[in-house]
Amino acid sequence: MNKSKINSAFDLTGQSALITGGGTGLGLGMARCLVASGAKVVLVGRRKKELEKARAALGKQAFVLAGDVTRLETAPTLVDQAERFAGPVSILINNAGVHLKKPTVETSDAEFAAVIRTHVLGAFALTREAGRRMVKRNSGSILFTASMTSLFGIPLVVAYSAAKSAYVGMVRSLATEWGQYGVRVNAIAPGWIGSPMLESVLAGDPARKAKILGRTPMNKFGEPDDIGWAAVYLCSPAAKFITGVVLPVDGGAAIGF
Repeated sequence: MNKSKINSAFDLTGQSALITGGGTGLGLGMARCLVASGAKVVLVGRRKKELEKARAALGKQAFVLAGDVTRLETAPTLVDQAERFAGPVSILINNAGVHLKKPTVETSDAEFAAVIRTHVLGAFALTREAGRRMVKRNSGSILFTASMTSLFGIPLVVAYSAAKSAYVGMVRSLATEWGQYGVRVNAIAPGWIGSPMLESVLAGDPARKAKILGRTPMNKFGEPDDIGWAAVYLCSPAAKFITGVVLPVDGGAAIGF
């Protein structure tokens, strides 16, 4: 096999990706790697200043779209606008999220519902709209940013854990329903990746940081681009026979002791 054929297996030229929560952290890492692989990216988020900074860093292949995934009724409009910027959306990455670290007995119904609305209902509305179009085109790739909480129990994050576990169910159901139409649906389960969200979670909690590193065989935190290159792989022709999987990118944390 020659080098050009190997390179083409990971080439995303001509692909257009809609990435929610794409202005910072893992979303930006995925956007950066997708652009490097030839894709156009449309970054969706609520913080326009952060989106503009990301666009400036990513260059002419990137576009920004101010939007809030919790406004479920706007999903068709968001996809319409993204397609005006970058052409038919062939890749959707559901990455927008909020974190809630709180004892379960102190978590209110409203707080629980807000986390579910952002992660589960927001992702579903966009997936339904983008997926409808992908099914008609008989082609597409959808990714969900899952979590270690999708794989094992972590205390103090019951709402977040419920939301991320729901992703796994959606991935499996959608993969079986849409596979016949050439639409692949997968998830990445990041381990502990250096990001503003991780910093906020670990702030003032050195014991938690030590525990995380102690159960991670590689004994370090990952980087956003580690998630980005995994996303490139799952969206590329190299993964054309992969659907319904949850890929841990975690330095071994899911199997560590």
